[in-house]
Amino acid sequence: MDYAFERDWQALVKLMMDRFGEEPDVTSMVFAVGLQEAGQGARRYKKDEKMDLMHVGVCTLLEPLGYYVREGVDEDGWPHFSLGEPMPALRSEEQETMMKRALLDYFAAWIGREGSENA
Repeated sequence: MDYAFERDWQALVKLMMDRFGEEPDVTSMVFAVGLQEAGQGARRYKKDEKMDLMHVGVCTLLEPLGYYVREGVDEDGWPHFSLGEPMPALRSEEQETMMKRALLDYFAAWIGREGSENA
């Protein structure tokens, strides 16, 4: 077991709970990244917009790993990405761990982590 990873993950979950009032799951954290990166702010979103925000979140989180490349933003301020390196075939629990590590790296300043010790 990677105790530093678990400690950092629990610290991030607690910070998100304190900020948003409920315990987040990985999906809601990815959505929060998409919201932040798209700069769209808090409002009601249609289903397709939510899917777009999730896509932005996933691409943003996996960009440092080389799986996506940020191409720029469109006239509405939405970031656009292209595929980078092919992603490895991972089991669902490995995918979740990869996303948790990417979320920790994204929110490193929030939890007092410097750099990417888990990369």
